[in-house]
Amino acid sequence: METTAVGDEILQFVTFTLNNEEYAVDILSVQEINRITEITRVPNSAEYVEGVVNLRGKVIPIINLRNKFGFKEKPEDTSSRIIIMEINNITNGLIVDAVSEVLRIPSSIIEPTPPMSSDRNSKFIRGIAKLDNRLIILLDIDQLIGEEVAE
Repeated sequence: METTAVGDEILQFVTFTLNNEEYAVDILSVQEINRITEITRVPNSAEYVEGVVNLRGKVIPIINLRNKFGFKEKPEDTSSRIIIMEINNITNGLIVDAVSEVLRIPSSIIEPTPPMSSDRNSKFIRGIAKLDNRLIILLDIDQLIGEEVAE
């Protein structure tokens, strides 16, 4: 990793939008980013699980982050993407509104998660990056999705 100041580590994140807010996940967990393809529904799955896709012969569960976060449904459009990620050693896809960019963020500009109404609701937030006039919510995907996947 590079450093900008003594002990200031540079972290890389893939940023995406969801419900007009900016989020980011660690680039090391991201395998690829794809357009939305045909998703096969799986009966009796969790409401935020959209279904599965066949990605080069491998069946990948697809999670709709809008549903997971309790946001209002939005029809998929040309900007919608599936981020293929490794979550607790299992490959999953996350549907997001749009993927923005890869950001290099100094660790010094990452603020800890602010107090929320419930620790349970915020444990998946790794921190918040203050970048110019933007606030980017950094997600800990293993915390957000990992528990259900492991069960």
